[in-house]
Amino acid sequence: FSGVLAEDVLQLLLELQERLAAATAWAPGAGRNVTLRDVCYAPLNPAEPGVGDCAVSSVTQYFQNNRTRLALTATQEDGKDKGTVDWHDHLIYCV
Repeated sequence: FSGVLAEDVLQLLLELQERLAAATAWAPGAGRNVTLRDVCYAPLNPAEPGVGDCAVSSVTQYFQNNRTRLALTATQEDGKDKGTVDWHDHLIYCV
């Protein structure tokens, strides 16, 4: 894996997503600040969406947009072979 699928790039993408989720903007027509909750597509909770309800199309969604899950590793045994699996393996399995 390299380029956009490097772990440091994924970490930066998660950071950017967190910053965007926390952003606000003044909406003169509404007379108030609006947030992602006001404009996101939240099909599973359209009436009262929280930021976590917003549909996100991102490679980080394979890790539930969570840094801890991206950093997880596990020991895997396949017969007599033993090794460590990480985010690379998880991504390959998912896609």
